[in-house]
Amino acid sequence: MRKKLPIGIQTFSKIREGNYYYVDKTAFALSLIDQGSHYFLSRPRRFGKSLFLDTLKELFEGNRLLFQGLAAGDQWDWSVTYPVIRISFGEGVVKSGAELKERITELLRHHQQRLGVSCEAASNAGCFLELIRKTHQKFGQRVVVLVDEYDKPILDNIESSDTATEMREKLKDIYSVIKGADAHVKFAFLTGVSKFSKVSISSGLNNLEDITLDKRFSAICGYTDSDLDAVFAPELEGLDRDEIRDWYNGYNWTGEAVYNPFDLLLLFRNREFRPWWFETGTPTFLLKLLSRRQQFTPDLARIMAPESLLSTFDVDNIPVEALLFQTGYLTIDSARYLPGRLELTLRYPNKEVQSSLNDALLRELSQDPMVPAVNVSRLYDILKADDLPALRELFHSSYASIPHDWYRKNQLAGYEGYYASIFYSYFAALGLEIIVEDATNRGRIDMTVRYNRRIYLFEFKVVEMVPEGKALEQLKSKGYAEKYRRYGEPISLIGVEFSRESRNIVGFEIEG
Repeated sequence: MRKKLPIGIQTFSKIREGNYYYVDKTAFALSLIDQGSHYFLSRPRRFGKSLFLDTLKELFEGNRLLFQGLAAGDQWDWSVTYPVIRISFGEGVVKSGAELKERITELLRHHQQRLGVSCEAASNAGCFLELIRKTHQKFGQRVVVLVDEYDKPILDNIESSDTATEMREKLKDIYSVIKGADAHVKFAFLTGVSKFSKVSISSGLNNLEDITLDKRFSAICGYTDSDLDAVFAPELEGLDRDEIRDWYNGYNWTGEAVYNPFDLLLLFRNREFRPWWFETGTPTFLLKLLSRRQQFTPDLARIMAPESLLSTFDVDNIPVEALLFQTGYLTIDSARYLPGRLELTLRYPNKEVQSSLNDALLRELSQDPMVPAVNVSRLYDILKADDLPALRELFHSSYASIPHDWYRKNQLAGYEGYYASIFYSYFAALGLEIIVEDATNRGRIDMTVRYNRRIYLFEFKVVEMVPEGKALEQLKSKGYAEKYRRYGEPISLIGVEFSRESRNIVGFEIEG
């Protein structure tokens, strides 16, 4: 029987009482409570963090009727309840330290009124500590502290280093109370998108267990394949299951892969494959950072980094890899355990992110959103028609549309990697199957594309002013096509030469 889709609903009671679909995450809650008491979890936006925190709230407050038929229904001691202090920075945007201070004051005032406890301390940190201690005394049970979007005031101001630093320090003052009040805290759970370094905001929270990369909790947020079969089976009719996986599955934190729940719910409602999650607010800061750091875009699909680099960053030191991973634009492809360290290889989680992120990067590069929009559409038509000579004209106009000032500022300009990045991003924006630096027994193919039962092998060279024919010659002399003969599909060899002088294509040779 079909139910209502819980799009944008973060309230557990509303979902359970309103005949909405619900994916049972209460087994994860029981496991956390049974094994420890203080946790931290990082997940991208719109992945269900707020709903999970609200589920914990209802569990500790003993609202048994909401859990009938769920994993926690007959495994929780409903005779004992605990007072809960839930703090969320998810609503609105604070733009200064003064606004943040007022926001915290309002949150603490709300809980004083709700719990019937008053604070005498002048500072917010002092009031928070007093609130926890007095609540414990009043109810005779230690307090549950839940903090949602703990990092949002910082991320909302990340483009202003001074403001972000001020936010960080004020939040650090508040969060350190949780550790200081340990004797009065039954359970604490903090969630956010990012994980700031221990020398900054979390130095006062070193008693929190970080479960972000714990494979047991990889599916604590998001929907698994089995969830789709068990919960959403009525919504799957008429939709291609493989296409659903390609578009929205693939997020992984060293355990079971999950779908983005926001994407699936919008897909079920609208019955269209669209980048629903990406369109809700990809930060311009991220795109500017990638452009400013002159990111070689083909590397985004194959980044390798130690866990220590990906798990934390600070206001003044933001590794691109960490930011992309924590915000959900890259995910874990594989993990390799070395002595004393965990090494992770990243990839795009799915077609939605690969296509949308590269399309957005092209818009950032061209400074005119219409240029890549028209060119990506044209590229699709060219590939469908297998009109390879038209590729030269398409990319020639693409390079010509890039502002001269960008070349002046970009250190990659004039090098093969720069031209390859743009080529790659156009094909990636279509969500095609792409392999960069494709290994063979004779060397590496710069770029391989498979589409419409045809294989395209690209080799890129930078020359001074006139074409030299070296790109196509390398594809042929190295026998790169042999690797793909087994597929029985037509193979096209495409040698592309760029002039360092004109900053555009001067040679474009095709064979096959």
